[in-house]
Amino acid sequence: MRTDWEATLARWTAAGLLEAGAAERIRNWESENARTSGMRWPIWVALVFGTILLGAGVLLFVSAHWDELAQGPRMALVLLLVLVFHAAGVVVTEHFPPLSVALHTAGTVALGAGIALAGQIYQIEEHWPAAILLWACGAAVAWLLLRHWTQGLLAAILFPWWLAGEWVVRNPDAYILPVSAGICGLSFTYLTARRAASDSLFRKGLGWLGCIALLPSASLLASEHWLKSATFASGAVGWTVALLGPLAVAALLRGREAIWNATALAWIAVLAAINQGGVDSVLVYIWCAVGAVNLVVWGLRDGRSERVNLGIAGFALTVLVFYFSSVMDRLGRSVSLIVLGLLFLGGGWLLERTRRGLIARIRGAA
Repeated sequence: MRTDWEATLARWTAAGLLEAGAAERIRNWESENARTSGMRWPIWVALVFGTILLGAGVLLFVSAHWDELAQGPRMALVLLLVLVFHAAGVVVTEHFPPLSVALHTAGTVALGAGIALAGQIYQIEEHWPAAILLWACGAAVAWLLLRHWTQGLLAAILFPWWLAGEWVVRNPDAYILPVSAGICGLSFTYLTARRAASDSLFRKGLGWLGCIALLPSASLLASEHWLKSATFASGAVGWTVALLGPLAVAALLRGREAIWNATALAWIAVLAAINQGGVDSVLVYIWCAVGAVNLVVWGLRDGRSERVNLGIAGFALTVLVFYFSSVMDRLGRSVSLIVLGLLFLGGGWLLERTRRGLIARIRGAA
């Protein structure tokens, strides 16, 4: 499979900066050493699932014996739970750095459980967003000290969670809409953190977070009228944070290119504004389709195939939801099934053909 360095090597050779013989020797050396240049995917799977299972097992053991412990041993166990993982991460740093990253990450995850348990032990006044804030600060400090991309991703998840929690607690009657808009906007920001194959693991992780969260958050925002408490005008502070917060993060990640994130946030604001009816609105579906198409165009402009794939998936999801909610009930049972089958077969073929053509266009430009 052709890789990014091969395209660069071919360009240098064509420009006369590198002799053909030297280029061939580079290719041979890279092909011989490719298998030893990094960890294989089974090792990554083992590290990820091993860390999750280890943390879950420790937490389960603690919860099973929690009632048997006095207050002092409880607090000692909470501190030990955090320190053991980080100490183990320090021990294995020289021998197996990826395992060290996994153990330090487990220690930061355990910090969240430790904060919650400490609050329970000393019966601190319940305000769960404050616990999330402490957890987020711990992840941020770990990121600054260790420079592990996993700590950065935890901070990127926890700080928005804290802000959403504060809004939920302070505005229990009208909180859903600004929170959904903020999450959707931040999903766009994280998705567009990717710039090239040489991106850091932190940027790649942010891209994956955006890929996972974008369609669910946009779908929730498009169906917000189901919730009677949602009003667009409520909470000027919430709307300011929901729209300007993701834009500020995008400016840090993308610089001047953040202007394109501003257009995505404008799309979100319009979607929230028009989605106020008590029944399905055709305008909402049209606006969702416009957003999907614009995401594809954005992916073509920046040469990012994941945005093209998400845009195609978003367009298909919009058409299917519109058919099930607004068209299917107006047809007979047999006719509705026939049309649905044609929609899946013909529409699926057309979208897949379009997607492949667009991806090939991106690869050709690269």
